[in-house]
Amino acid sequence: MTLLLILNRRPYDGTDVTWNALRLAAQALKDSLRVRIFLMNDSVDLARAGLKKEGDFDLQKMLLDAIAQGVEVKLCKTCITRCGIGEGGTRPEVAVGTMPELVEWIADSERVVTF
Repeated sequence: MTLLLILNRRPYDGTDVTWNALRLAAQALKDSLRVRIFLMNDSVDLARAGLKKEGDFDLQKMLLDAIAQGVEVKLCKTCITRCGIGEGGTRPEVAVGTMPELVEWIADSERVVTF
């Protein structure tokens, strides 16, 4: 089964939304699901090069650990431009994606969850 998580929120926005999404991804991977994450809107900051840890959890490390374990991650090309990051300002482990690729991932997934 393929699980697609679509994240929209800024990583350190004062809530646990991103942390919970990454926890879900880790558990789904342990349970042998194929996991994909698409970062949109302000969540593209999660892939920003040099993102500083805030609070108790290093969310970017959690994302990079998930990638190392086989989770596919893409971030919205339009969103990184809108947020002023640009392709060179993101972690090399995270691929830049497009809306057609997101549509393909949605069509190919049994479950889609948004955060």
